[in-house]
Amino acid sequence: MKSFLNNKVLSLAMLMLVLTSCEKEYSSIAEVNTDLNGKAFVKYYNAVVGSARNYIYADNVPLNGASIAYTNVFPSLSPSYFSLDAGTRAMTIKDTLLTTTQAPMNFSAVVEGNAFYTLFAYDSLNAPKQKIIKDNILPITDTTARVRFANFPYSTAAMPNVDIYSIKRKENIFTNISPTTVTEFIPIASALNDTLFVRPTGTVTNLTQLNGLVPTARRTYTVIFRGSYRVTSGTAARTLTSFLSL
Repeated sequence: MKSFLNNKVLSLAMLMLVLTSCEKEYSSIAEVNTDLNGKAFVKYYNAVVGSARNYIYADNVPLNGASIAYTNVFPSLSPSYFSLDAGTRAMTIKDTLLTTTQAPMNFSAVVEGNAFYTLFAYDSLNAPKQKIIKDNILPITDTTARVRFANFPYSTAAMPNVDIYSIKRKENIFTNISPTTVTEFIPIASALNDTLFVRPTGTVTNLTQLNGLVPTARRTYTVIFRGSYRVTSGTAARTLTSFLSL
């Protein structure tokens, strides 16, 4: 496990160097530090419905140059993470536009060195929330991939727990997942074109679906349910999608 983390730290160091030369893809305001020993590594996913210009700060230092819109991942050059000093960090996520209606999020993040995290922002402009999850990523020694499920739709009313059904497996791969819950990673066959449905637990009612999930061997993915739970069309519609974790 130690060897695995050391290899990942080296790979992330190389990615950080690539990021500094890709200003069109990602422009960092914070000083780039290529000495990543003892750092925590964080990925940000914006599921705040209707948000357009999110900026992230750690201990008052801005981390992103280009704004992060709804449904976007930061850093955008997957599967990279940004680094934070281990310990307790004072974090802020906000829209800097003076006329914004998005409330700022101010919170503390406790992160460990040589560990990976995903920071999910979710809910609505009036009441945005955040949840930071440790990514328990283990070495993959076969030709499978790994996938987990993050349940972050928005609604002003209660929402049911949900299942994720796989067409290829012909069974639920995640069951009875409550809102704002993120599961652990599970093995999934690689190079296999699958369709996933999100359903209220115990039913066969399809709320939405993810077509064409073709995992690459030894890669790790997050499937996320987001959007307005009761909206079925438009940019705010409930949606099942995925992004590369590592």
